[in-house]
Amino acid sequence: MIQPVCLITGAGDGTGAAIARRFAAGGYRTALLARYQDRLSRLENEIEGARGYVCDVSDLEHFRATMARVKTELGAPHVAIHNAVMAAFAPPLEAEPEKFEAQFRVNATALMVMAQAVVPDMLAASEGAIVVTGNTAAQRGIPNFSMFAPTKAAQRILAQSMARDFGPKGVHVAYLIIDAAIDTPWTRDTMFPDKSDDFFCKPSAIADEVYHVAHQDRSAWSFDVEIRPDREKW
Repeated sequence: MIQPVCLITGAGDGTGAAIARRFAAGGYRTALLARYQDRLSRLENEIEGARGYVCDVSDLEHFRATMARVKTELGAPHVAIHNAVMAAFAPPLEAEPEKFEAQFRVNATALMVMAQAVVPDMLAASEGAIVVTGNTAAQRGIPNFSMFAPTKAAQRILAQSMARDFGPKGVHVAYLIIDAAIDTPWTRDTMFPDKSDDFFCKPSAIADEVYHVAHQDRSAWSFDVEIRPDREKW
C-alpha cells in the first residue's frame, strides 16, 4: 500500500512536531515545512517517514515551489495542516502596519496558497482534509492584539469559506481553536515561568485532536473545534 502524505507548515519543536509524530504513528509520511534546517534535520531523524523542507511560507513563490516538490517527491498530500503562525502585539495606536501586513501573509494568505496547491488533488480523489490551528484571537479583539487578532479572524473566515465550498465535494476543512498556552520551553520560560503543568495544553494532546478531526466520519464533520485545559476559564 502507498502511504498517505500529511503536509505540515510551521513544523516547530512544539505543536508542529507533535502533529508530525501523531500522523507518522497513524501510517503517514510527513512533509515538514519550517524555516530552519537544523530543526528539520532533527525531526527527520526522530520521526519515521518524515522529510523536511526549508520554507518560509511568507515567501509565496517559494512556498508554491516547495509544495510542488512535496507532491513530486512524496505524492499529493491527503491531509494538510496550516500550523505556521506569525504574531506581534501592540495596542492600536502603537501598531506597525508593516508588521500587521506581514502577519496577514503568514496567517491568512499562506493558507489560501496552500489550499490552491493541495485541494485540486483532494477534489479529484473526493477525499482529504485541511486543518488550521488557531486560537481565541480569531473570535475576539482586545487592545494588545490589534495586529494579531484580525489576521487570525481572517484566517478562520477563509477556512470557513473553504469548508463550505469544498465540504460537499468530499474535502473536510476544520479550524481548531486552542484556548490555552501550549506547553513548550519558550512559553514556560518566557511567558509563564510560574505556572504549573495543569495550566498548559500538551502538544501531544493537540496533535491527537488534529488527527481525530482529520479522520472524522463524513456524517459528522466538525468545523469549529475548541480545546482547552480543564482549568482554563472561558
